[in-house]
Amino acid sequence: MELAQLKAALLKLLKEDEEFRYAVAGLIGMEEVLRRLDRHGGELVRLREDMNMGFQRYDKLFAEVFKQFEKHGELFAELLRRLDRHWEESARFRAGVESALDRFQRHLDALGVMCGLVSEEAFREGLRGIVEKVFGFKLEKWEAYDKEGKVFGYETVVEVDVAVKDGRVILVEMTPRARMSDVAVFKRKAELYAEREGRRPDRLIIVTPYVDEKAVKLAARLGIELYTEV
Repeated sequence: MELAQLKAALLKLLKEDEEFRYAVAGLIGMEEVLRRLDRHGGELVRLREDMNMGFQRYDKLFAEVFKQFEKHGELFAELLRRLDRHWEESARFRAGVESALDRFQRHLDALGVMCGLVSEEAFREGLRGIVEKVFGFKLEKWEAYDKEGKVFGYETVVEVDVAVKDGRVILVEMTPRARMSDVAVFKRKAELYAEREGRRPDRLIIVTPYVDEKAVKLAARLGIELYTEV
């Protein structure tokens, strides 16, 4: 069969035979894929070789790092321990400074109360959280109407902070400055509480940043605790 006749036969098959047409198209496509692989095969090989060389360089680098770590491991460990101690000391120092500043502020507030610049109620509220944290109990306000004037010498409402811990009743008085008169008034509040509630308090505590010397002696005689670390 001549070449012209062969071409004519192939064209006729492509036009008339769908299966043959798809088979030829598939072969042509596969051939194109193979050509492209041949064309880019060298590039893929070179890329693979470059990647392998890169991996080998990183393997050597990591090996050197581990070698140095093994050689100086104790030095690194000591450095980390010193850094830990440094941060712990810094944290303690910051906590100490913050505590000192808070205490200084409370002393200023106490002076402000005595000078009429800060209300006594605001001062007590500022101390409340500190007292609860230090002593580990929750304070509740107790009120009673003192018609006979047993506490202050005249008819008025008497207030005092009360806490119950482990079954024990604790009365707490917070004041910017404890004088003899404050100690005596607190003792009378405790007596009024015992009269109204039918139970004597187990502990009496006065919390104050400032206390007079005579007040210290009276408090000791009456069994009242003084807490001034605020």
